[in-house]
Amino acid sequence: MIKAGIVGLGWWGKTLVEAIIGSDVIRVAAGTTRTVTPEIEAFAKNNDFALAANYEALLADKNVDAVVLATPHSMHCAQVIAAAGAKKHVFCEKPFTLTKREAEDAVNAARKAGITLALGYNRRFHPEMNKLRNMIRAGDLGTVQHVEATMTFANALSINPKHWRADKAETPLGGLMPMGVHAIDGMIDLCGPVDHVFAQSFRRAAPIDADDTTSILLRMKEGMSGYLGVMTTTGPGFSFQVYGSKGWLRLEGVTHVVGASSEERRTRLFGNCKFQPIKGEAKIWQAETLDISRVALEAFAKAAAGGPAYPLPYDQMVHGVAVTDAIIRAAASGKVEKVQ
Repeated sequence: MIKAGIVGLGWWGKTLVEAIIGSDVIRVAAGTTRTVTPEIEAFAKNNDFALAANYEALLADKNVDAVVLATPHSMHCAQVIAAAGAKKHVFCEKPFTLTKREAEDAVNAARKAGITLALGYNRRFHPEMNKLRNMIRAGDLGTVQHVEATMTFANALSINPKHWRADKAETPLGGLMPMGVHAIDGMIDLCGPVDHVFAQSFRRAAPIDADDTTSILLRMKEGMSGYLGVMTTTGPGFSFQVYGSKGWLRLEGVTHVVGASSEERRTRLFGNCKFQPIKGEAKIWQAETLDISRVALEAFAKAAAGGPAYPLPYDQMVHGVAVTDAIIRAAASGKVEKVQ
């Protein structure tokens, strides 16, 4: 049993705690957060974990084997390095870091310390993504020509302007960091490294000073093209589609919507699925209901305990950050930017 310390108890930190209630491989033994309120104290008591005074105290706790970071993106690099220094395994929420250099520094610290470092791209674990990956590798879609995704929610319409998620330094290009990086990770997983990108991003309806409409073109090193659209001021939705010379497959679902129930945020991310071959009838089915946050955290715990490696290689973690780096540069320059 891996005893974890949760770092950050906002709405998503609480969701991660709830995801592993009753798990036989990982449990939350302690936690810390920047602002402790009576509601946070009650949540910790109800879930049977102690609150540490700060991150340093949590790392010094001998009863804690690992930390789960549900903190602002800009803090991740330093927190991973500190955890590695304390020989604590790390599950880090996405996005990993805000720069490629930080991602490399964090990975190098984990390698040097011999700890397990995992990244919370939980959609990788859904059975439908596994099926899609297997279909591509088996050649069932033929030559992959294009991959595209659209991710939307309305959170920018109600977010507190003082919240860190409303800060352009933390969340450049609107929905790219909170949502779009999931799709980028999926594209890297299924189609390999990204070579270059082009992007446009602007504000249309958000009451805060933040982009709410972002569209991105990508070209993979293996030759296929990609598109990603993210919007933060419309209804929640998620679609991911791969087109090949033998047909296309589309996965649909929802995004992590603030205000939705914890159960919905964890289990309802995938819904309708459709495969349309170039000849014959389409196949349509409903995705399995699965708590992919729990699956991801349990995969991390098993890796930390010496089991199978967490199925997200370090080079792909770093490359994902390099891709977002290039997208941000492209939106600023108005030019095609190479992924460094």
